[in-house]
Amino acid sequence: MDCFKGRMFCFSTRSTPLGCGIVFLCLALSLSASSLKAQVPAAVSSLQPAPLPTSLPTSLPASVTEIFTRANVPLESVAIVVKEVGAKDALVSLNPAKPMNPASVMKLFTTYAGLELLGPAYVWKTEIYAAGEIRSGTLKGDLVLKGVGDPKLTAERFRQLLKQLHERGITTIKGDLILDKTFFEPINFDPAKFDGEPLKAYNVGADALLLNFKTVRFTFAPSLDSKSVLISPDLKPVQLEIVNRMRLSDAACGDWRDHILLDVQSATPTQLTVSFTGSYPKKCGESGWSISLLDHARFVGGVFATLWKEVGGKWDGAVKIQAAPLDATLLTASESPPLAEVVRDINKFSNNVMARQLFLTISAEKMLPPANASRSADIIKEWLNKKGIAAPELVFENGSGLSRIERTSAATLSAMLEAAFRSSVMPEFISSMPLLGVDGTLRRRGRSDAIAGQAHIKGGTLNDSRAMAGFVLDQNNRRWVVVMIVNHPNALLTQPAQDALLAWVYAR
Repeated sequence: MDCFKGRMFCFSTRSTPLGCGIVFLCLALSLSASSLKAQVPAAVSSLQPAPLPTSLPTSLPASVTEIFTRANVPLESVAIVVKEVGAKDALVSLNPAKPMNPASVMKLFTTYAGLELLGPAYVWKTEIYAAGEIRSGTLKGDLVLKGVGDPKLTAERFRQLLKQLHERGITTIKGDLILDKTFFEPINFDPAKFDGEPLKAYNVGADALLLNFKTVRFTFAPSLDSKSVLISPDLKPVQLEIVNRMRLSDAACGDWRDHILLDVQSATPTQLTVSFTGSYPKKCGESGWSISLLDHARFVGGVFATLWKEVGGKWDGAVKIQAAPLDATLLTASESPPLAEVVRDINKFSNNVMARQLFLTISAEKMLPPANASRSADIIKEWLNKKGIAAPELVFENGSGLSRIERTSAATLSAMLEAAFRSSVMPEFISSMPLLGVDGTLRRRGRSDAIAGQAHIKGGTLNDSRAMAGFVLDQNNRRWVVVMIVNHPNALLTQPAQDALLAWVYAR
């Protein structure tokens, strides 16, 4: 990351991504079953999901409207659909066709499309090639690392890949490390663009050779004698030096990062100093903080240098970004977990960069590499249209929801969820969503309520957007699609409205 070179950056602790400035576009949109049929080819009209919700047979519960009133959020800034799976009409339908920013709920489009278009058993392969002659354990030439967008190439898997290479007889590399990223188009990505927080893990951009989410996870813990703070990284790029100026405190754990000053200095491409100054509460025990410190190429090169030495190898070459030579020889490869497992990570924990990787992979696989975001967006829209879901308001930027321009409507989300319920990948898709009060990003919500464990819901939050979408199994074992999107400066105050709506649906 060139912006680090020769400068000092002092970053305080966590901050919520800045909200999106919302410009509402009112569309004259007919969403009746008959008009929708006219918009899709006759060959697929019989495959339409249930009609999009347009009626309001039951008014919004008073418990929900009261919360919006107290939060000073007008109903014009809210879109809601509550509809029993398979029913003709919606139970509640408020502003269903209005284009809204759904924040991370956008990941539902990316993951469902990925499961159907690529298949739940799809895997990514990261390969290592030799571009040169191998004699007596020495590669006299370059080593090529070819990436195809694996979202989950962790430090552990990368270490095992290099260990396999070493065990196959290569001990010394007399050449450079070539990074082949041709699976994706070159990406000009600024990690500070969204909210001015380039070190935040959620701001990591997509890359054909994404390694360990391009982050170092620093673990903080009291020493055994409880006199100092220990800081240890999960992996250490060769450029990295850690300065620990932390002290232990007896304060409550709370938001412990708020008491730490992070100072990053990078005087040269081969030097990176990360300093931690402040206090760490003993009561926190062991805690982790993932930080993005380097651009993709320097990060991969730095980690490679460290791990290759760790497994017993020797190398002192440079890092180059270019396509693999046509005559390069495949040496070893590593397969990712299957897509069904990857989408669980994306939705359960709302992982932005993994969603970006999957989004781009769709166009690389359904068309020819290199992938780009525009082609992936077109493929997903065409796929929805073939299901009879006309979504003129749908806008993709990166497929993760960390965007100021991505848009959908409550009606489109509802139709997509109903289509997913009838899909062969329904079990994989629904199980990837957080189970309210049990796991993922919603593990702490509603744990003591009757609805706990009865709702698979994907949430999304930006400063000006609060959204949720998913399925609720009510107390009479009826399955409901529930969608709520709020776009307003006070959106962050409307989580209780989400909880009240979910409780109301469950109790019906």
